[in-house]
Amino acid sequence: MDKTIYKIVPRELWQEARDAGLFKGASIDLKDGYIHFSTGAQAVETARLHFAGQSDLLLVAVDATVFGEALQWEASRGGDLFPHLYADLPLDAVLWEKPLALGGDGLHVFPDIDAENR
Repeated sequence: MDKTIYKIVPRELWQEARDAGLFKGASIDLKDGYIHFSTGAQAVETARLHFAGQSDLLLVAVDATVFGEALQWEASRGGDLFPHLYADLPLDAVLWEKPLALGGDGLHVFPDIDAENR
């Protein structure tokens, strides 16, 4: 499985996590009982489906190797396996965070994920 996973999160919510030293999840995560992540290949589609037109978002890259059994790869959209974290996210697992700007077409402009993870 991928060693780096991604969370799209509103900047304000992420600042709250920074202040607390821990990310407990967005409202959908709290409702579902786990933190939703995407792989690099899934992140653009996740943004299109679940964050369309939303500004002031961050793309947060997380080291997937530190969670052990708390990170489960589960079938979701079209049978793809998505990473779900059944624990809070400690901020020391975060590799980097980048703004996820909206382009003129209303779609998010992603950083070069491959280059960021070298």
